[in-house]
Amino acid sequence: MMYFRWIILFLLSSASFALAQDTAGVPLTPTEIRTELFGLHSPDPSQPRVFPQDTGAVLAEKKSVGLAAIYSLLLPGMGETYTGAFTSSGKYFLLAEGILWVTFAAFEISGNSLQTDARTYSAVNAGVLVAGKNDQFFVDIGNYLTVDDYNQQKLRDRQPQKLYDPAAGYGWQWVSDEARQTFKDQRIASDQMYNDQKFVVAAILLNHIVSAINAGRSAVAYNSVLSQALKDVEFGARVMGSAGNSHGVMLTIQKGF
Repeated sequence: MMYFRWIILFLLSSASFALAQDTAGVPLTPTEIRTELFGLHSPDPSQPRVFPQDTGAVLAEKKSVGLAAIYSLLLPGMGETYTGAFTSSGKYFLLAEGILWVTFAAFEISGNSLQTDARTYSAVNAGVLVAGKNDQFFVDIGNYLTVDDYNQQKLRDRQPQKLYDPAAGYGWQWVSDEARQTFKDQRIASDQMYNDQKFVVAAILLNHIVSAINAGRSAVAYNSVLSQALKDVEFGARVMGSAGNSHGVMLTIQKGF
């Protein structure tokens, strides 16, 4: 069971990076470039050529690499949405984020449940007064059959500061060694759940960082495609009418495909 949890955590933390490696930097098709730049579809050869000034479309702007990275640091997938790469890679980072938080919550719920069950078991089978006790106390009662056994060992170890006072509510006596071992196993299982949460948190942080890197790369790829698509845009201007009888200036912009 422990190995299974490690495999799941590894897959969750690395899947988004693999997906990003496969999808980042994919070049846009000519149709996608036209749509992104001018909101136009592939021209119909039988129809007159339509240019951006005829449609009122606004040229696309370059994306900020830093802003894309910051967005994904805040929420994986947000930076990819900003750069237009959500469907290709951002959705996987967002999905991984959701799965990791659900896993974190599951470990929290399971750990609390196991801890409550173990401490209730100690109250029934060892006479433990659970309220007000710290975690170290429950570690100790799982290692010794009675409080006297524990105190005698600490005296032999010359650690009198660690003695428990049964009269102050820190006494216990297990009904059997098997009951003590059962409690110990439950406590360890509970602690394992809490330890697993730390690895989930690490995986969440990794998902944010990898998504930020991927969003930055997506912004660079977007800007590269945009620069390539705009390099042969031609601008023109001429006075309409004749000398001394001008009636306006005509500006033109043409983009070859």
